[in-house]
Amino acid sequence: MKKIGILGSTGSIGTQTLDIVRKERDLEVVSLAAGSNVSLLEKQIREFKPKTAALWDEEAASDLKQRVSDMPVRVVSGMDGLLEVSTIEEMEVLVTGIVGMIGIRPTIAAIEAGKNIALANKETLVTAGHIIMPLAKKKGSSILPVDSEHSAIFQSLHGENKERVEKILLTASGGPFRGKRREELADMTVEDALKHPNWSMGKKVTIDSASLCNKGLEVMEAKWLFDVELSQIEVVVHPQSILHSAVQFADGGIMGQMGVPDMKLPIQYALFYPDRRPMDAGRVDLCKLGSLTFEKPDIDTFRGLALAYRAAERGGSLPTVFNAANEKAVALFLAKKIRFLQIPELIEAAMDAHQVKEEPTVEDILAAEAETYEYIRQEFGEQRFD
Repeated sequence: MKKIGILGSTGSIGTQTLDIVRKERDLEVVSLAAGSNVSLLEKQIREFKPKTAALWDEEAASDLKQRVSDMPVRVVSGMDGLLEVSTIEEMEVLVTGIVGMIGIRPTIAAIEAGKNIALANKETLVTAGHIIMPLAKKKGSSILPVDSEHSAIFQSLHGENKERVEKILLTASGGPFRGKRREELADMTVEDALKHPNWSMGKKVTIDSASLCNKGLEVMEAKWLFDVELSQIEVVVHPQSILHSAVQFADGGIMGQMGVPDMKLPIQYALFYPDRRPMDAGRVDLCKLGSLTFEKPDIDTFRGLALAYRAAERGGSLPTVFNAANEKAVALFLAKKIRFLQIPELIEAAMDAHQVKEEPTVEDILAAEAETYEYIRQEFGEQRFD
């Protein structure tokens, strides 16, 4: 039995991971963590019987404790709870499906404890890649990417000489606004932005896909995961979302991974690597598909991607500011306080205002996040967009 823990068990990645556990009888869940969804976590505890469960919200954890008082499970809360869930002794793999920089400390703690990481939390490497990757190497922990694109790159590199990588081809669907001009984006609503053509994702990631900020975060993540220069990462718009990403080698050969747009494949691959278990997901019919197309991203219209490259090139604490500003800007857009085109405006303003700190510690990273939140609150408060 492979014993796993899941951070973010009530979210999209977490629930899909548990779908795989239901199918594969040699996986055992020993710990679960969520934000505040008491009802769903209770159901998960009763079905999967973990030894430890955590909720970020202390009041919600108290409620959960009463609800599962008949079960042999330890209920914990807050950051201490996440750290406990992430380091439980018998656990082998921690699936980090939690959203936000809240995932950094638990991931570091799990690596320190010698756990392997099935990584679905972008912020961990975007903001702390310079800490996470050397630590994983030192502790002998594997970082197994769960994102569709990074899993595709990981699979394409399997058995290859990584010294011969010429560049990474990071694919993007282009989102719901692909091909639109800047003036057309001015009137795009929240409802428009949430209509992703291929993937079913949470609201935040879907908006990030529409703005290409998500692809910018993935560029930063790929830099750390695969130890390449930014100049070796090329974003390619691929509307069909069948080629999930590829690697071009020194001889000009390209290795890529194709499949239907389904997150269960990269999750399952990370859990059982290097094995490939059967899946009942759909199959790509190349003849029926007919053709695959590729385009260059329009970084003049979708400025989030260009800002991400700028943040990554400067490094230090600036990627943290990009991530935090984007998070707040998306929240304002979802609340209909700002327009779609103001998302990159807020990000750029926060980056321009920031004094970059080189080689930031975890404390520096969290301080830069808090500083960015406060900057946006003061400079771009709701009253400005009334």
